[in-house]
Amino acid sequence: MGNPLWKPSEERKMNANITRFIDAVNKRYGKSFCSYDELYDWSINNISDFWASVWDFCEIKASRDYDIVVDDPGKMPGTKWFTGARLNFAENLLRYRDEHTAFVFKGENQKSAKMSYSELYDSVARLAKSLREMGVTPGDRIVAYMPNMIETAVAMLAVTGIGAEWASCATDIGPGAALDRFGQIEPKVLFTADGYFYKGKAFSSLSNAAEIAKGIPSIEKVIVTSYTEQKPDIGCIPNSVHYDDFLSGENGLEIQFEQLPFDHPVFIMFSSGTTGKPKCMVQGSGVLVNHLKELILHADLKREDTIFYITTCSWMMWNWLLSSLATGATIVLYDGNALYPDAGAMWKLVQDEKTTVFGCSASYINHLKSQGVKPGKDYDLSSLRQISQTGSPLSAKGFEYVYQEIKEDLHFNSIAGGTDINGCFAIGSPMQPVYAGELQGPGLGMKVKAYDETGNPVVDRQGELVCEAASPSMPLYFWNDPDGKRYRDAYFDFYPDLNVWRHGDYIVVNSDTGGITFFGRSDSVLKPSGVRIGTAEIYNQVEKLEEVADSLAIGQSWQGDQRIILFVKLAEGYQLTDDLKNRIKKTLRENASPRHVPAKIIKVPDIPYTLNMKKVESSVTNIIDGRPVLNRDALINPESLDYYDDLEELHAD
Repeated sequence: MGNPLWKPSEERKMNANITRFIDAVNKRYGKSFCSYDELYDWSINNISDFWASVWDFCEIKASRDYDIVVDDPGKMPGTKWFTGARLNFAENLLRYRDEHTAFVFKGENQKSAKMSYSELYDSVARLAKSLREMGVTPGDRIVAYMPNMIETAVAMLAVTGIGAEWASCATDIGPGAALDRFGQIEPKVLFTADGYFYKGKAFSSLSNAAEIAKGIPSIEKVIVTSYTEQKPDIGCIPNSVHYDDFLSGENGLEIQFEQLPFDHPVFIMFSSGTTGKPKCMVQGSGVLVNHLKELILHADLKREDTIFYITTCSWMMWNWLLSSLATGATIVLYDGNALYPDAGAMWKLVQDEKTTVFGCSASYINHLKSQGVKPGKDYDLSSLRQISQTGSPLSAKGFEYVYQEIKEDLHFNSIAGGTDINGCFAIGSPMQPVYAGELQGPGLGMKVKAYDETGNPVVDRQGELVCEAASPSMPLYFWNDPDGKRYRDAYFDFYPDLNVWRHGDYIVVNSDTGGITFFGRSDSVLKPSGVRIGTAEIYNQVEKLEEVADSLAIGQSWQGDQRIILFVKLAEGYQLTDDLKNRIKKTLRENASPRHVPAKIIKVPDIPYTLNMKKVESSVTNIIDGRPVLNRDALINPESLDYYDDLEELHAD
């Protein structure tokens, strides 16, 4: 088991939201639970009672109460949740209307803004009125091609407030990727901005927005926010209007929140799209209930908190972050490069805004570690009580780095789930210890197991992550999938007779701690000599070496078999010497197995990542094996793929 890296104090546990929740459950159901494990077991064995308790504890606002919590949690897909309820997603996020700060916006160029809860309500009311007046009605799709700024959040709230469906992408992705996503769902309105800043430079996005608007005939109006310029010329974009001119001039408006069934669509989320056009996953108010469970019970978010996640509106963590409004907390929105002008940029922001909950990806932590950054020494992080980390698995060494170089006494809340459920299967809690390399446990109400190839649950060995019961934020359906075949194929056909959600991640459930270790995607499996190897097993070992900042392992078809190629991005100041290659091989041989040792180790300047912050083995594999890369636009750094073309080393023994 080893010693935990952190244990919550008794005071911290006593003051946690989850402790109040346990008290409420104990009173309501005559229980005497006092541990997370007891609460978790009850939550998966009494699914209806658990979610009813979440609904009440998180004070879900509904104009009509539900008749039944859930029809059959064993029926997937197609489970019905909170039947009979009428509610509005945005109304639940706009329950505060006072002078407390709702948003702090910081741009990479030092542009900044603040907005109180009362100002936020007013802005949303004015935008909702204008959208209604132009003919937007419940069920219409409204999309945003926007930086991560306050106007993007206001637009999402106005759109969902009047019952339309919201989908968004960041302006740092190409117009092709945006068209692949938005073109499928035929939106009526496009929100966009004139540009964005990245690494100190201003980029115009007007020509991209024009290409998107011209490529989607259903778009009736394009609403353009000024960010990099003062009211630029938007004549190149058909049916365009400046955001400030579109916004209703009336003050003191009340929002007429559309009251809708629980399964009315709220968000359309997109899969990463690395193997073809992205899947469009339609999600309802189950996202609200699940987000509030995660934010209030697992992240212990309270009104006095300031929460900041490094994200763009292409990633589900943006949706998750904005649900924090329901708690009345202050949200920091940052747009730009997280490492500009230097690796301390985000920590300066944490310090200046007295952030209490800070969220980032594993690749961000790995980068800091590889550069020897010591945020705890260089910045005042006294306000910080939690770091949330997601995107891809973080090694045990990454966990240790957080406690050694950032802060000793904080809750390191490593979380994992997916865009698919707009939430987490595994997550932390403020009442349990943190062990290196492990997520603290499965989320409440999430009946998570590891299955072997035959569909039997296993512990202490690698298996497929499955969820044995439905949860409210699972997609209602996929767009343009009338018979549900694509939805079933995606999650339910891997174990066809078992009626479980198979997520596509390799995990180990650790019997001694109850924690869960993630090993990356099970669809990025290497099979040298027919033996299955998860790529994360390689990354976990290789990225322990201080010389290696990041890595990517793929299987190359070679002489009738497959051989492992390992690409490494080196930390600053290091070279790929024969000595380093030998140490990498020795580390893998001794700590993983001889089969994990790559046939070739090749230095590259960058590792490709999707917009959802996942490493992209598939695109590099396609390049290496001479197949076309279908969707470069699905990557956050598509130019990185150029390095993998025509590498001479790949054609030699």
